[in-house]
This record gives sequence, C-alpha cells and structure tokens, in this order.
Amino acid sequence: MAVELWNRVNVPFPSAVSAVRVPFTAQTAADVETLLTERENVLKLLRSEMLQTEVRLLYELLYVLNNSYRGNKTFKALKQVEQCVNRLKNMKLDAALQELSDLCPNRIQRQLSIKDGQCVVPSQPTLEWICLKVLGAARLTSCTLRRCSRAFTLAKQQMKWEEFVILNVVITSMLSRLWVIFRGVLLALSGLYRQLLELLRDVARVQPMPFLTDFSLPADLAQFLGPSDALLLTKPAAHSRARQEKKQAAKKLPAEAKKTCTQKRKLKEDLGVAVIRGVGLAADRKSFFKLCRTFTEGKSTPKQTSRADRRHEFQKQVREAASFSHLEIRVDEMIRWCKSQRMGKEKRLLTFLQLKCRQMKCLEAAGYNVQRKLQTFKKEACWASSPEGSAPKTLRSLASRRRVHGRIRFHTLRRFMMRGGVKRKEQAGRQTRARLSGDDLRSGTAREATCRSTVTHDDIDDIFASAGL
Repeated sequence: MAVELWNRVNVPFPSAVSAVRVPFTAQTAADVETLLTERENVLKLLRSEMLQTEVRLLYELLYVLNNSYRGNKTFKALKQVEQCVNRLKNMKLDAALQELSDLCPNRIQRQLSIKDGQCVVPSQPTLEWICLKVLGAARLTSCTLRRCSRAFTLAKQQMKWEEFVILNVVITSMLSRLWVIFRGVLLALSGLYRQLLELLRDVARVQPMPFLTDFSLPADLAQFLGPSDALLLTKPAAHSRARQEKKQAAKKLPAEAKKTCTQKRKLKEDLGVAVIRGVGLAADRKSFFKLCRTFTEGKSTPKQTSRADRRHEFQKQVREAASFSHLEIRVDEMIRWCKSQRMGKEKRLLTFLQLKCRQMKCLEAAGYNVQRKLQTFKKEACWASSPEGSAPKTLRSLASRRRVHGRIRFHTLRRFMMRGGVKRKEQAGRQTRARLSGDDLRSGTAREATCRSTVTHDDIDDIFASAGL
C-alpha cells in the first residue's frame, strides 16, 4: 500500500523555487508576523529543557528495566511512547521551521516592503511541504498522547495491586508531565497550521505553483485528526478566570446575605447542648422519595437514550460505507466510544471485527473484489454494536468452535492429570511394598539367628551336664 505523504519520516522536498516575490500589504505583514510567532511557540516547546529532561528520563528507565521488566505490559507501553518520540525526532520538524524563518522577511524588511509594495515570501511548494510536516507531527503527537494515557492506566493498575509501587509512582509522574507537554505541542501546531494556510492562500492566488496534486490539505487539524482527538485542541478554561467570576458573584450579593454568611461561619456549638435545627431541609422527604421512585421506574434514562441514538447512528454509517477503509474509521470511533461508556462486550466484538476489517482493507487495496465480504461485514458490525439478538453465522460458528476446542483441551488436560495421579499412586505403592518386604526379611533373619543361638546354647549345656561338670 502507498504511504501518505504526511506519514513519511522524510518528506521529499519540492524541486521548485523556494521563495517568490508577491505584492505586500499591511495585512500580509500581519499574517507573516503571526506565522513567525506561532512558529516560535512550537520551537520553544520542542527545544525546551523540560521536554528534553523527561525524554532522557524515559530512556534511562527503559535502559534500566530492559532485562528485569521486559515482559511487563507497562514496559511495552513505555516502549511505544519511546517509538513515537523517536519518530517525531527523526522527522526534523525543527529544521523545517528554521528554514521557514529564514525565508520569511524580518521586522525591518516587512516595514520597508510595505512602503515598496512587494516582498519575498516562501513559495507555494515550500509552504505545502511545511504543511505536510506539520500534519505528520500533529498525528504523531496525538498518537504519543494516546500511548502515554495507556501506559499511565497500566502503571496505575499495578499500583492498585501493590506491585512495584515506587517505580510506578515515578512512571506515572513522568507520563503525566509528558502528556501535558505534548498536548501543548499539539495546540501550538494547530495555530501554526492555521497561519500557514492563510499565507498559502495569498501566495497561491498571486503565484500558483501547486506541489500537491493527489492530496488536498485539510481545513484545520481538528478535521484531520478526527473527532476523538479534536477535544485535545480545545483550550480549557483557566482557573484564574473561574476565581474572578466567583469574586464578582460574591461582590454582587446583597449586604443581608453577606451578614447571614458571616453569622453562619461564626456559629459555634457546644457538646451536650440541644441544638434546634430548621425543619425546612428535612420536611419534604416523601416528595423527594416519590421523585426518586418515578425517576428509577421510568422507561429509559437519558444515558440509555443517548446510547441507543449512538448505536443507530453507527449502524446507519456502516450501511452507508462504500469500502473497508471507511468502515475501519467508523469501527475505530465506535470502539473508543464503547470504551468511554464501559461497554466491554461491544468493545471486544468490535475489536475483533477491526482486525478482520484491516485484513480485508489490504485485499481491497490490492485490487480484489470484496463486495460480498463487505455486505457480510456490515451485518456483523451492526450486530456487534448491539448484540442482543441472534449472532450472524460467521461469529456464531467461531464462538462454537472456540467452545468445542476449549472443552477438548480441558478434557485432555484432565485425563493427563488423572493418568499422572494414578502413576504416582502406583509408584508410591511399589515403594511401600518394597520397604515392607525389606523389613520382613530383616526381622526373619534376626529371628532365625536368635533361634539358632538358643539351640546351640542348650546343646552345650546338656553335654556339660552329662559329663558331671
């Protein structure tokens, strides 16, 4: 299969002019200045001492734990984080951004170019090449965030089991810091890509030299990464802003309410003294219990309704899919949603179908006719999203085959264990009989010797008595 251009480690540089002269206005100067600011933000995070320290700590942990911790799931997840970090380094995004800075005019050149009306800026092939670099780095960064989350979950699970507690504390703290840093990198890449597209439109309108003919650049990174990673691009509300809103709301309170709040804080109660409580808080318990009863006896909760809507939407998307490539995207989104909703059975079935979908996707890319397989797979995917009814024949035969093989293996093991027990019993019986027979022989020999000695002594006494001695 052909690899996408953005998914390559070394994206081929376009054999074209790197810079062109275009009409330069105040708006173009503002766009170039914003682009250089966003580029500086990305480089500041990639070259930060904090990120380099955490990556060195990751390398040291993997080096120390390579022999003793190799079969552990947390160690394997850390290896995947290391692979993502190494691939991001090999992309040499910082070198491409440095070249972008060299091609863009500086502050003095921008001021002179506004008066002159023309300026030299990066060409369309160069900007499209840098956009490909940014897209690949964004996809790698989102993959790194997912790997960090998985490794963090595994380390936390081991801490609950009280295994390698100190080591897992170090791992979880390192992974949390890496997650925060790479999320900042992803946000900075989103702003940089937006500014690159704005400058690219202006340059392409004046000097059109298209470099990407088979690939169209997405409108933003949220569309490129998909809905699962689009949430990472939303900036959370700052804590300071929430505190300011609370302070403003407290200032708007009337004076009587403030006095009541201060009286409540200053109220002190002595032990052993009866306290008169207000009746208003606990008076209407019957109505509260009625409300809870009606809520629990309802036909469907909002969560169940949303689950049903999501399943119907997924089944509709599956029926409308035209190829296994589209189906793989839908199944992947549904697996993540099932994981967030803690739907274990649906997640396992869809994960099995995802592996099958990838195999069929390779056959489809090779040119084979897989339309019949596609229709069968759609039925299986619709059933796996809500497995209440009867299973399709393929999944049913697979499950029965697994059960039969499981029974055969269990009975074989049981028979083997029983034979081993019988053999051990027979061997122990032989040893016991041999020991008993040896004891009997020794005791019989001793008795015979005693009898012989007794007979001998009696015969000697009779001889001496007959001789008068």
